Amino acid sequence: MKTTTKAVDNGVNVQALLDAREALSEAPEATKFTWRATCTWVNGTHSQSTIDGFFGLGQEQRHRTEFTLEADHPEVFASEDHGATPVEIVLCGLASCLTAGVASVAQLREIQLHSVTAKLEAGMDIQGILGMDGDVRNGFDGIRVTYDIDADATPDEIRAVVAQSQKRSAVFDILTNPTNVTVQVN
Repeated sequence: MKTTTKAVDNGVNVQALLDAREALSEAPEATKFTWRATCTWVNGTHSQSTIDGFFGLGQEQRHRTEFTLEADHPEVFASEDHGATPVEIVLCGLASCLTAGVASVAQLREIQLHSVTAKLEAGMDIQGILGMDGDVRNGFDGIRVTYDIDADATPDEIRAVVAQSQKRSAVFDILTNPTNVTVQVN
């Protein structure tokens, strides 16, 4: 009786990523990217952001389509709830980045994923953003990410995949290390 092993397929072309890494090691100037988003106020606390192009690999790039994100605040903040809150969008960015990393690292390590779910929670005392207490931080007091992963791997292997994803996550880095932000008015 023949035993056949099915190739691991998590939908990530790891070879293309490794080839790109090797090619870029010889052209480090092409590794500099500039990401962009444009936000337009709609009404009240409702805004619409669009994402279309970015700079990378030494030239302007375009997504296949323009992406639109709606942001608003819930009715409990006297708003109309036309979209996720901006802080929820931050949580989505972190979850998406970490989860993409899980898929990529699992593919590289030849671990077949069956399902991956990340649940994120972040606490916030809104006294800061409401101007009630200047000593209360406006942002999160912490973020908790909990994964439920079904894969052909041991629990230790899954934890190692998640740890490597966290180590390479751009959004994790953005949230856990100071990032200079400048705001100007034209």
